[in-house]
Amino acid sequence: MKKMYPVVHFELPCDDRDRMSEFYSQAFGWDAQKLGPEMGNYTIVKTAETDEKGYPKQKGIINGGLFQRMKDAQYPTVVIAVEDIHASMKDVEKAGGKIIGGGHKAGEPDDIPGVGLYIAFADSEGNRIGMLQPKGM
Repeated sequence: MKKMYPVVHFELPCDDRDRMSEFYSQAFGWDAQKLGPEMGNYTIVKTAETDEKGYPKQKGIINGGLFQRMKDAQYPTVVIAVEDIHASMKDVEKAGGKIIGGGHKAGEPDDIPGVGLYIAFADSEGNRIGMLQPKGM
């Protein structure tokens, strides 16, 4: 039986991250941490109380992020944690998916400082999904 990999993060595209951060803060009490241009102006969103490492204290809860809407990233994305991103990229292609890219170098994962290796792929139905090899795995 193939190992199961969990969904660990979600991402929402936005046109105005200030407006969207305020919306989710007011509607659901989420906490937004806006990162600078060195991190692609990404916004980390906490949906629950976290520990000292930034992980949700309650099992089964995930946090997320907001990113600038792009031509190939128009819809919400879930992110799956894997042990070996390069092996999982091959598994995606063998299963009929297509590697979209990490953003900087076509076909190669981005190294997100303090987080891990990340790449996006399209599943068999064309859905954009993220894949992350967290630091320390």
